[in-house]
Amino acid sequence: MINYPLSVYTDGAARSNPGPAAAAFLIYDATRVILEQGGRFLGHQTNNEAEYQGVILALDALTPFVPESPQTVFTVNFYSDSQLIVNQLAGRFKIKQPHLKDLVLIVHQKIQFLHLTPTFTAIPRTQNAAADALVNRILDQPSL
Repeated sequence: MINYPLSVYTDGAARSNPGPAAAAFLIYDATRVILEQGGRFLGHQTNNEAEYQGVILALDALTPFVPESPQTVFTVNFYSDSQLIVNQLAGRFKIKQPHLKDLVLIVHQKIQFLHLTPTFTAIPRTQNAAADALVNRILDQPSL
Protein backbone atom coordinates (compact mmCIF):
# COMPACT_ATOMS: atom_id res chain seq x y z
CA MET A 1 0.00 0.00 0.00
CA ILE A 2 1.28 3.46 -0.93
CA ASN A 3 1.14 6.23 1.64
CA TYR A 4 0.29 9.58 0.08
CA PRO A 5 1.23 12.36 -0.58
CA LEU A 6 4.27 11.58 -2.69
CA SER A 7 7.50 13.57 -2.62
CA VAL A 8 9.75 13.81 -5.66
CA TYR A 9 13.38 14.90 -5.46
CA THR A 10 15.00 15.83 -8.75
CA ASP A 11 18.44 16.92 -9.83
CA GLY A 12 20.33 17.67 -12.99
CA ALA A 13 23.95 18.50 -13.66
CA ALA A 14 26.21 19.43 -16.53
CA ARG A 15 29.95 19.28 -16.20
CA SER A 16 31.64 22.30 -17.76
CA ASN A 17 28.15 23.82 -18.21
CA PRO A 18 27.25 23.25 -20.98
CA GLY A 19 28.77 19.84 -21.22
CA PRO A 20 28.13 16.20 -20.44
CA ALA A 21 24.84 16.20 -18.53
CA ALA A 22 22.61 13.87 -16.56
CA ALA A 23 19.31 14.01 -14.70
CA ALA A 24 17.92 11.93 -11.85
CA PHE A 25 14.93 11.63 -9.54
CA LEU A 26 13.67 9.76 -6.49
CA ILE A 27 9.98 9.28 -5.66
CA TYR A 28 9.12 8.75 -1.98
CA ASP A 29 5.86 7.93 -0.29
CA ALA A 30 4.74 9.77 2.86
CA THR A 31 6.74 7.40 5.08
CA ARG A 32 9.97 8.08 3.11
CA VAL A 33 9.95 4.71 1.34
CA ILE A 34 11.54 5.00 -2.11
CA LEU A 35 8.92 3.93 -4.64
CA GLU A 36 11.01 4.62 -7.73
CA GLN A 37 14.32 6.14 -8.69
CA GLY A 38 16.03 6.66 -11.97
CA GLY A 39 17.98 8.89 -14.23
CA ARG A 40 19.83 9.02 -17.47
CA PHE A 41 22.77 10.48 -19.29
CA LEU A 42 21.61 13.36 -21.51
CA GLY A 43 24.61 14.07 -23.69
CA HIS A 44 25.69 17.70 -24.16
CA GLN A 45 23.30 20.08 -22.33
CA THR A 46 23.25 22.98 -19.91
CA ASN A 47 22.74 22.58 -16.19
CA ASN A 48 19.28 24.16 -16.40
CA GLU A 49 18.22 21.83 -19.21
CA ALA A 50 19.38 18.88 -17.11
CA GLU A 51 17.43 20.14 -14.09
CA TYR A 52 14.24 20.29 -16.18
CA GLN A 53 14.93 16.82 -17.59
CA GLY A 54 15.03 15.50 -14.03
CA VAL A 55 11.49 16.79 -13.47
CA ILE A 56 10.34 15.33 -16.81
CA LEU A 57 11.83 11.91 -16.02
CA ALA A 58 10.13 11.95 -12.61
CA LEU A 59 6.77 12.86 -14.13
CA ASP A 60 7.08 9.93 -16.55
CA ALA A 61 7.88 7.60 -13.64
CA LEU A 62 4.93 8.86 -11.55
CA THR A 63 2.29 7.36 -13.85
CA PRO A 64 1.85 4.02 -12.01
CA PHE A 65 1.46 5.80 -8.66
CA VAL A 66 -1.25 8.25 -9.72
CA PRO A 67 -4.92 7.32 -9.25
CA GLU A 68 -6.65 6.68 -12.59
CA SER A 69 -9.77 8.71 -11.84
CA PRO A 70 -9.60 12.03 -13.71
CA GLN A 71 -11.84 13.54 -11.02
CA THR A 72 -9.17 12.95 -8.41
CA VAL A 73 -6.92 15.91 -7.65
CA PHE A 74 -3.56 14.46 -6.79
CA THR A 75 -0.92 16.48 -4.95
CA VAL A 76 2.75 15.73 -5.52
CA ASN A 77 5.49 17.69 -3.77
CA PHE A 78 8.56 18.34 -5.93
CA TYR A 79 11.89 19.31 -4.38
CA SER A 80 14.96 20.63 -6.18
CA ASP A 81 18.14 22.44 -5.25
CA SER A 82 17.71 24.66 -8.33
CA GLN A 83 16.14 27.96 -7.27
CA LEU A 84 15.71 28.92 -10.92
CA ILE A 85 13.77 25.79 -11.91
CA VAL A 86 11.55 25.89 -8.82
CA ASN A 87 10.72 29.56 -9.29
CA GLN A 88 10.09 29.19 -13.03
CA LEU A 89 7.82 26.18 -12.57
CA ALA A 90 5.95 27.94 -9.77
CA GLY A 91 5.42 30.95 -12.07
CA ARG A 92 7.46 33.36 -9.96
CA PHE A 93 10.29 33.85 -12.50
CA LYS A 94 9.96 34.58 -16.20
CA ILE A 95 11.43 32.12 -18.66
CA LYS A 96 13.51 34.00 -21.21
CA GLN A 97 15.31 31.22 -23.09
CA PRO A 98 13.14 29.59 -25.80
CA HIS A 99 14.60 26.11 -25.23
CA LEU A 100 13.69 26.30 -21.54
CA LYS A 101 10.17 27.45 -22.44
CA ASP A 102 9.83 24.25 -24.47
CA LEU A 103 10.86 22.14 -21.47
CA VAL A 104 8.46 24.00 -19.18
CA LEU A 105 5.66 23.33 -21.66
CA ILE A 106 6.47 19.60 -21.56
CA VAL A 107 6.41 19.67 -17.74
CA HIS A 108 3.04 21.44 -17.67
CA GLN A 109 1.55 19.07 -20.26
CA LYS A 110 2.61 16.04 -18.22
CA ILE A 111 1.23 17.60 -15.03
CA GLN A 112 -2.08 18.24 -16.75
CA PHE A 113 -2.21 14.73 -18.27
CA LEU A 114 -1.65 13.15 -14.83
CA HIS A 115 -4.17 15.52 -13.16
CA LEU A 116 -1.54 16.63 -10.65
CA THR A 117 -1.59 19.54 -8.30
CA PRO A 118 2.15 20.03 -7.82
CA THR A 119 4.07 22.02 -5.28
CA PHE A 120 7.62 23.11 -6.10
CA THR A 121 10.03 23.77 -3.25
CA ALA A 122 13.68 24.82 -3.37
CA ILE A 123 15.86 22.98 -0.90
CA PRO A 124 19.56 23.14 -0.02
CA ARG A 125 21.81 20.71 -1.89
CA THR A 126 22.43 18.89 1.40
CA GLN A 127 18.73 17.95 1.51
CA ASN A 128 18.92 16.68 -2.08
CA ALA A 129 21.93 14.44 -1.52
CA ALA A 130 20.39 11.21 -2.84
CA ALA A 131 19.36 12.75 -6.19
CA ASP A 132 22.71 14.54 -6.43
CA ALA A 133 24.60 11.30 -5.81
CA LEU A 134 22.56 9.50 -8.46
CA VAL A 135 23.25 12.24 -11.03
CA ASN A 136 26.97 12.13 -10.31
CA ARG A 137 27.04 8.33 -10.53
CA ILE A 138 25.42 8.59 -13.99
CA LEU A 139 27.90 11.27 -15.07
CA ASP A 140 30.81 9.13 -13.85
CA GLN A 141 29.50 6.10 -15.78
CA PRO A 142 27.34 7.42 -18.66
CA SER A 143 26.77 3.91 -20.03
CA LEU A 144 24.56 3.04 -17.00
